[in-house]
Amino acid sequence: MSRPLQVTITHTAGAARTGRLRTPHGSTPLPAFMPVGTHGTVKGMTPHDLREVGATIILCNALHLELRPGAELVEELGGLHRFMGWSGPILTDSGGYQVHSLRHRTRVKEDGVQLCSPVDGAWQALTPERMVKVQERLGVDMAMAFDECIEWPADRDRVARSTERTTRWLKRCMAARTRPEHTGLLGIVQGGFYEDLRIAHAHEIVDLDLDAYAIGGLSVGEPKDQLLGMVAATTPHLPPDKLRYLMGVGFPIDIVEAVTRGVDLFDCVLPTRSARFGLLFTTAGRINIKHARYRRDDRPLDPSCTCYTCCHASRGYLRHLFLSKEILAPRLLTHHNLALYQSLMGRLRKAIETGPAALESLRREVAGWMEPLAD
Repeated sequence: MSRPLQVTITHTAGAARTGRLRTPHGSTPLPAFMPVGTHGTVKGMTPHDLREVGATIILCNALHLELRPGAELVEELGGLHRFMGWSGPILTDSGGYQVHSLRHRTRVKEDGVQLCSPVDGAWQALTPERMVKVQERLGVDMAMAFDECIEWPADRDRVARSTERTTRWLKRCMAARTRPEHTGLLGIVQGGFYEDLRIAHAHEIVDLDLDAYAIGGLSVGEPKDQLLGMVAATTPHLPPDKLRYLMGVGFPIDIVEAVTRGVDLFDCVLPTRSARFGLLFTTAGRINIKHARYRRDDRPLDPSCTCYTCCHASRGYLRHLFLSKEILAPRLLTHHNLALYQSLMGRLRKAIETGPAALESLRREVAGWMEPLAD
């Protein structure tokens, strides 16, 4: 039986890699960033818009789609790709992170998780078996195993027990699969912020020969150096011929730093959520479009950007739309932020092909994007 996910690596620069991921619904160049479409839509963006900004793969959330409208209904209506009008690859998060973020509504036990639904208040039994079935019904290309994501900080004993449970749940996910030729299963490396636990867990689940691997349990409030330290400790112990996905990261500079440490795939709500609050990334620094300094500014958000927003709207107009609470404002701002992220991924791929010096030059440039715009 052929694998549903196949990775071809074409160039390296140190630990950084570029290449291509092939899935049942097409391929995507690596490294890649997935816009987040939790409920089957990237807020404010049509599938055409996503293609226009350069996105080739997206992330949706299996738990939220199961709670509403239900995976059975999505399957009845042709699967998630047809349901939302997106023809490219889709990865779904199984809900492990949502159990963490909604922990005031959950009870975690060995069998699974009891969740008080944020939709209707009904108690839901979430198990590894159910979440595999949900993702297969959705018809996605990549399904995340159901894992336990815990808080930071946590003591070593709690982390160790949680990591062991994640392995047991992973084996249950593997046993529950019915469509392994159509939907790839990703195991998630846990281990908190204990390097030896992460390395041991990586080896343990690599031995299970999954379709791809993710690094989880990070970006939960820890300092940036700890996050990057755990990434650097983990990636050398993942198979070189399989996808490496860092979940929930992050700022542009975080992505660059993780790429230099061997990561291939990313997702984060940051570019879309920030846009809805009027916060924009540019190659000259960050912009808060609400600021009065932009009232009479007829320049684009980023003169070096060729996205629709930067080609057609001034900062002054965007500020007016945002303060007027016009629906067009978050749409145009989201379009720009996602375009910038996709442009960054393209530049990363080119830099890796060129060599380590080009990659380091891009890293230094992107570090400056975090500063407020100077002019």
